[in-house]
Amino acid sequence: MSDKTILRALRGETLPTPPIWMMRQAGRYLPEYRATRAQAGDFLSLCYNPELATEVTLQPIRRYGFDAAILFADILLLPQALGADLWFVTGEGPRLSTITGPDGIRGLKTKDDIHDHLAPIYETVSRLAQQLPKTTTLIGFAGAPWTVATYMIAGRGTPDQAPAHHLKDTDRATFTALINLITEATIEYLSKQVDAGAEVIKLFDSWAGSLTGQDFEDFAVAPTKKIIAALKHRHPGLPIIAFPREASNGYINFHAKTGADCVALDNSISPEWGAAHVQTAGCVQGNLASRHMVTGGQALIDDTRHIVETFRNGPHIFNLGHGITPDADPENVQLMIDTVRNS
Repeated sequence: MSDKTILRALRGETLPTPPIWMMRQAGRYLPEYRATRAQAGDFLSLCYNPELATEVTLQPIRRYGFDAAILFADILLLPQALGADLWFVTGEGPRLSTITGPDGIRGLKTKDDIHDHLAPIYETVSRLAQQLPKTTTLIGFAGAPWTVATYMIAGRGTPDQAPAHHLKDTDRATFTALINLITEATIEYLSKQVDAGAEVIKLFDSWAGSLTGQDFEDFAVAPTKKIIAALKHRHPGLPIIAFPREASNGYINFHAKTGADCVALDNSISPEWGAAHVQTAGCVQGNLASRHMVTGGQALIDDTRHIVETFRNGPHIFNLGHGITPDADPENVQLMIDTVRNS
């Protein structure tokens, strides 16, 4: 059994100091990342270059000594591997070809045909497993099926995921077929990451909060449960973090419903609510507001201490409630880490 702190928390241990990492910790707020991305030429070239992707994953570990490194990649690499066109527009984000009906599903590849395209990602994981400090946990990841589907249907990020909801409500057969394909492909993708050396898996359901009622059960809970069960069957003991962002009351019982070892909490809920309603079932991760990485100061210190204290009586991994933003000050990241470790 590893004594790495994050693995201990994921096994349910309550630690005197919570382990810490940060969503999007390898990214545009770091000058060394921007230099490496310029060397790569563009974002996708960086993702598919194992040498440079390894480098940017290691950069925040060297600078800050986080307890975990998360693979540098993107949740939309899987749709691209399935046959979707993918490109990034500077200043606006990703664009994809769209799925609007059954013909779009028929034009995609199967779950078994994705690995040649994703081989550079597996190579990055393998390199990281060899190069990370022995005390640092390596996290692999993928987008959860609902969130990935929203991009594949709309062709871009949207404020309310309306195109995905429209397809779900008007052509449920096509929508369900897409969810099922993404689910099966995600199992294969993540299993290969584990084979390559990932020690923990995280599922990002960034748009889970726009699902309600039975749709939340069918398209946030059920696919996550299926992925986790398959991965744990293939890789006994594999710890898995689930992040149904802005799920509100959907966070309650999410451990039990899905089999997740840890549920990551966004900052739309209070630490007190998370401790009372979610941490009682197992490890939680979160939930400092990302804005503190921009504004810093005493408010950052106070909220960080408050989160650490509130989650002190159970297993907790300190993290942000969402990813760090490009306008963050690297000095504020250090202040957060120092505050956690000295609390």
